[in-house]
Amino acid sequence: METAVLENKTTTDNKTTTRTGKPKWLRVKLPTGKKYRNLRKLVDKYDLHTICTSGSCPNMGECWGEGTATFMILGNVCTRSCGFCGVKTGRPEDIEWDEPEKVARSIKIMGVKHAVVTSVDRDDLKDMGSIIWAETVNAIRRMNPQTTLETLIPDFQGNTRNIDRIIEVSPEVVSHNMETVKRLTREVRIQAKYDRSLEVLRYLKAQGIRRTKSGIMLGLGEKEEEVIQTLKDLRSVDVDVVTIGQYLQPSKQHLPVQEFITPEQFKKYEEIGKELGFRHVESSALVRSSYKAHKHLE
Repeated sequence: METAVLENKTTTDNKTTTRTGKPKWLRVKLPTGKKYRNLRKLVDKYDLHTICTSGSCPNMGECWGEGTATFMILGNVCTRSCGFCGVKTGRPEDIEWDEPEKVARSIKIMGVKHAVVTSVDRDDLKDMGSIIWAETVNAIRRMNPQTTLETLIPDFQGNTRNIDRIIEVSPEVVSHNMETVKRLTREVRIQAKYDRSLEVLRYLKAQGIRRTKSGIMLGLGEKEEEVIQTLKDLRSVDVDVVTIGQYLQPSKQHLPVQEFITPEQFKKYEEIGKELGFRHVESSALVRSSYKAHKHLE
């Protein structure tokens, strides 16, 4: 689903150069291995909406090999039209009330040790999907009591009643992505608000969630000082884990890549994040929200 921009700028400490196509550090091998193939067959058989597959995640083989998988609930059509996201935008279909059991059963069949659950935004629903969210977590716990959970939630428009439903079922990790720096939020996320997302993360921690997490993408035109400020903002609301990765354009209709961030710059952000006090910082071009998710429990 991701397509390369034919010509992009790569920034180093002292200069900006022009590259054609993706740089070498973004080239990855297709996932292979018996365990991956077996899991892929199960995903296809049960028609699961996984971000691993629908998002063409470059880390799919690695994560599945370690017993981690990411599931998307509430359908595969989003009510929001973020400029970076490859998920379809439009009028979602009706809720499938048996979806929680379906996801839980699939986790059991796949033998997933650590499950990440995410969803499209469902602003069309009065509860914004939070009831299905809570029922999904409960169903997974009933059927897979040894499986740990991360919930990568939408902002629920900042509605604390809906957020409380997530808090009440107490996932081991609750994540909500900032996605980009404050200046670019309106262009990149459109219907979202930077300060509202920060408040969601603050509220989660204040209400007793043990491990909170967020993620940002780079290469959309942000400046180094803006990235650092975003990291500081996340620490100001006691976020424990942050993921930092390279934005890649899903299609020609999406926002273009402004630059490919070098491995050295990603390393610099990792070091800054650790200095700021994050428990875990995943920072490299191919990092996605659920990358090494099982390690974020530590």
